[in-house]
Amino acid sequence: MPAGERLVTSPREIVLNAWKTFSSRDAARIAALFTDDAEWIAPKGNATAVALDHTDHMVGAQAIACFIAQEMHKLFTDIDIAFRGVYADGDVVIVEERMRAALPGGKPYENDYCFVFTVAGDRIREVREYMDTRKGWRLVFGEEG
Repeated sequence: MPAGERLVTSPREIVLNAWKTFSSRDAARIAALFTDDAEWIAPKGNATAVALDHTDHMVGAQAIACFIAQEMHKLFTDIDIAFRGVYADGDVVIVEERMRAALPGGKPYENDYCFVFTVAGDRIREVREYMDTRKGWRLVFGEEG
């Protein structure tokens, strides 16, 4: 490939590569996946955000990378992600997955998620996250929220 020329990658490939990079827990590599003004929007009051005293709307590549590389691992260990489906249309990629993990004290966590990624060029501009918030709350806090 000539110097200065970039490999064109589809939005689907960009998102699938992101999941591989997330597991590296390398904040610099993760931040490079997102636009500087990227947003990650999760349901308000979700159990993860409440348990970690964290926002449910992250703005900026650095904030998102810090959460993925460090913060979420304060609540979840032994994370296992199983993809159920990946669907792409233009710059939008939808990922359905099941996350299994251990909570503090070893209690099991298992919940289904849907992520809607919007890609801009070769980086992720927005992620909208959906999950069963009631189940998540019950698993994390042991009670209805």
